[in-house]
Amino acid sequence: MRPLVRLIQKTYRMVDPIEAARVLHNVTSLSGLQVVTYFFPIVIVPYLFRVIGPEKFGLISFAQAFVQYFMIVTDYGFSVSATKEISLHIEDKEKVLNIISAVMTIKAVMVFLCFLVLGAAIYFIPKFHHDWPVYVLSFGFVVGSALFPAWFYQGSESMKYIAKLNIIGEFIYAFGVFLYIRRPGDYLLVPALMSMAAIITGLLGQYILFARFNLYFRMPKLKDLRHQLKAGWNIFISVVAINTYTTTRIFAVGLLTNNTLTGFYSVAERIANAVQTFPLNAFSQAIFPRMSKIFHKNKTKAFTIMQHVQLITIIISLIFVPLIFILAPLIVKLVCGGTYPEAILSLRFLLVSVFCIASNAFRVQFLLVCGKTGTYSKIHLTMAAIGLPLIIAFIYAFSYVGAAMASTLIEAGVLTATYIIVKKLPYAWA
Repeated sequence: MRPLVRLIQKTYRMVDPIEAARVLHNVTSLSGLQVVTYFFPIVIVPYLFRVIGPEKFGLISFAQAFVQYFMIVTDYGFSVSATKEISLHIEDKEKVLNIISAVMTIKAVMVFLCFLVLGAAIYFIPKFHHDWPVYVLSFGFVVGSALFPAWFYQGSESMKYIAKLNIIGEFIYAFGVFLYIRRPGDYLLVPALMSMAAIITGLLGQYILFARFNLYFRMPKLKDLRHQLKAGWNIFISVVAINTYTTTRIFAVGLLTNNTLTGFYSVAERIANAVQTFPLNAFSQAIFPRMSKIFHKNKTKAFTIMQHVQLITIIISLIFVPLIFILAPLIVKLVCGGTYPEAILSLRFLLVSVFCIASNAFRVQFLLVCGKTGTYSKIHLTMAAIGLPLIIAFIYAFSYVGAAMASTLIEAGVLTATYIIVKKLPYAWA
């Protein structure tokens, strides 16, 4: 532990005290959110799994995986591109107004187009037509996500609003679940409550944006719309590619097996995602806008800080991921109410991929910080081209465990490719 403490201290000394304090404040805010989002799934997922059963739980998980594609479209890479622009121009109100007006307009159009696509899927595809209320109710989550201006709060380093509003949403959802969902027939209330919480959170996020930051919406100019579409394009393509081998795992399991098996696999993936995101996501979101500013001033310093932060993350992962790996049978039993070997095996494979992701997170982010969005896109497009057929082949061969096995191979490939590319950057040799 001493080498880890010394490394953290060394990294801290490299950063301006004011910058470090701002990052730590934002990490604390987002970590508080993640603690809450950690706690609720620990209680809610086992409750829902038992009350509505694995089949309906799998159906809802499949629907959530499906609408995730619409969320990718409506985000359009703005979580990175708009965040970066806000962080660099936060003192220029005119520029900020141009950014938020263009981003909001594009998001609204994307939501409308996505709803048309959902309607077509429900009408023409029997699998979606049969359970159409689940998909329509789940779409509300897309609306709420598009409304919530997380990209602005992240870019302005005001993460406390992201934390507070999402905690409100979690409480609304949890309260509704325990109050209204009492038997299997209540399963439609799950996506309804989730969507309601997301929309309320989104509307509150809009209110704070305009009321607290003294901003307003105005009709964007065509050049601003084009600029935002161009700025977000490579990120959008990359996110689509990433979700080809991430979100698609649950979607593919749902298409190629059945709702019950999808339910068991989705539980394993939810547990692995919880391990992956806490506290990595909080620190990653907090450090991105600050790293962009440091890079703008001193490229070599930004690269060195990234290397230190990445090494810290690897050491922490080496401590905690093996522990969760060992406890996998107990965790699955607590969540599912029984011992399911395939779910345990899936979780363990997914934990290996979690370690790969944690060992690569800040290298990947640095490609965005230094403007290598094209390279970032190529890595993920390549892995998507390899990963999607791999996922399908492995599910056919090994059922839902195959999705987890394929995930491990794919994330190891992303780690290897990113490591080689980042090592060749000119800042690495300065």
